[in-house]
Amino acid sequence: MKNLNYGIVGNCKSAALISDKGALEWFCLPQFDASSVFAKLLDREKGGSFELDVHNLKSTKQYYLPKTNILCTQYETEDGSFELLDFMPRYKTEEHDYYCPPDLIRYFRPLSGTPKFTIKYNPQLEYAQYETESVVQDEYIKSFTIQGNYDSLYLYSSFNLYDIVEERTITLTSDQYCLVSYNQKLLHQNIERSYLKLQRTKVYWLNWSEKTTRFMHYNEQVTRSALVLKLLSNQKSGAVLAALTTSLPETIGEVRNWDYRFCWIRDASMVVKIMNAIGHHNVAHRYLKFIIDVMPDKDEKMQIMYGINGEKKLTESTLDHLAGYEGSKPVRIGNAAYIQKQNDIYGILLDVIYQNFKLFNTGLAFSEDLWTIVRNVVTVVEKNWTEPDRGIWEIRGEARHFTFSKILCWVAIDRAVRIAKLLKQDQYLYSWSILCDTIKKDIIENAWSEDKQAFTQAYDTEHLDASVLLMESYGFLPAHDSRYRSTVLAIQNELEHKGLMYRYKNNDDFGLPKSSFTICTFWLINSLYKIGKKKEAKAKFDELLTYSNHLGLFSEDLDFETKRMLGNFPQAYSHLALIETAMNISDQEITDDDKVLEFIH
Repeated sequence: MKNLNYGIVGNCKSAALISDKGALEWFCLPQFDASSVFAKLLDREKGGSFELDVHNLKSTKQYYLPKTNILCTQYETEDGSFELLDFMPRYKTEEHDYYCPPDLIRYFRPLSGTPKFTIKYNPQLEYAQYETESVVQDEYIKSFTIQGNYDSLYLYSSFNLYDIVEERTITLTSDQYCLVSYNQKLLHQNIERSYLKLQRTKVYWLNWSEKTTRFMHYNEQVTRSALVLKLLSNQKSGAVLAALTTSLPETIGEVRNWDYRFCWIRDASMVVKIMNAIGHHNVAHRYLKFIIDVMPDKDEKMQIMYGINGEKKLTESTLDHLAGYEGSKPVRIGNAAYIQKQNDIYGILLDVIYQNFKLFNTGLAFSEDLWTIVRNVVTVVEKNWTEPDRGIWEIRGEARHFTFSKILCWVAIDRAVRIAKLLKQDQYLYSWSILCDTIKKDIIENAWSEDKQAFTQAYDTEHLDASVLLMESYGFLPAHDSRYRSTVLAIQNELEHKGLMYRYKNNDDFGLPKSSFTICTFWLINSLYKIGKKKEAKAKFDELLTYSNHLGLFSEDLDFETKRMLGNFPQAYSHLALIETAMNISDQEITDDDKVLEFIH
């Protein structure tokens, strides 16, 4: 059984996926959503990669340098051993700017003996639509397209460049480097410069990780997930990506393949709330600036998602020349869901804005911008909360009155009331409070099923939905409410299968889902813990953590039968839910005697 055994390295401009054997198989330059320069992930033959053919190989081992996004692959051969350190440079300069170029450095370090390998360097630019040509020039190998859109790539190395392009055997006797860059470098590149970038990048990530709040348990998993979420945040704009990849299928051989290299307001807001909670406030601040920048004029509709630099048009098309991940077609770029109506985004966004006002003394201009957004959102919710939408799962068929969307409309108004109180804008409290109560009453009357003893997926249906589990997290009902407890148990009974959760079981546009959406199992675990089934919840959490890959990374989905990871990778949703679950279980397990150790910085 194959799995998504990749590590991610990045610098908040772009990121790359490197296999457990050290093969660079997914990399887009100069930014996350640009066309690929290596895409073997999506086509084993055409996509292009940068890998090693290690001679007389006995074993490999891969891990991150602790508390960093520097990936180490160790090779043990009959002739000796060596390690390959992969990273994208990121650190602060003396001018207090960030140095994070569209570069990836592969740093080779011999450990023993005289290991030998061949470098297979095969970039295929512009999604490998046409052949890429590579030529050796004075200081680098230049690769470029000769048909279609022009693009180019540069490889600098301390190895003999002809040894690389002609795939000659290399014997490693001292530290060496390869530097893949979208740009032609202005300064002479050498091993000393690459080593310095390695050390500066290591220090940056160690300092960043040190800010992460520590808990009694699961700190390693929380730190790794936080590092992943940081890599999915865009340096230029503050946007947060849903995932690094496009078109990794929810089920092998089927057509549920989407491009996730965009910023969903819902996903990103959830990420930001969690990052705030564990001490990474700069991610939250920069995301709210992104929201202010992309927020439409007062009479314009807010989209559910935007490009990573605020682009509003995300036209979907297919790359029919690519075979797809394990033959799963089509390969898509762009995402047609950007035109959908999803009423849940408003509540999740205002929840983050409320958290910001509650935690920080925000400058006047920034506060006024956010307050304008709050009032605009209330106006939109007031007009739209009674209307059907596509829901959190982006159903492409008929719009419905989804319970989760209604709950999040209530959250939007509830948080608006709280924000108005904080800002002493009392003139809004009466009308907004009435609207808040009206929405809540409507949900309780129309979403509750006496037969199921649960709140259902949507009005006028008996189907259940995992998203409804979140009603407690957002404060709609407390965990001790009998209706919430019975909803949790009903959803578990109907949607849990072999330890994993369906999002829902009713047929959608593509039929019954065949894989589990990873975040839903985290939601169930949280809910069980909160209604008092703590032992069961902790056991499920510990089991779920074993389904990650060898580096502790999660994708979007898990196969019910094999527990194989599927869907886009690494998935922000999955990692934010992991952190939230770890926080809840760690926090509530603490005994009175341990209170003083609750947070260790």
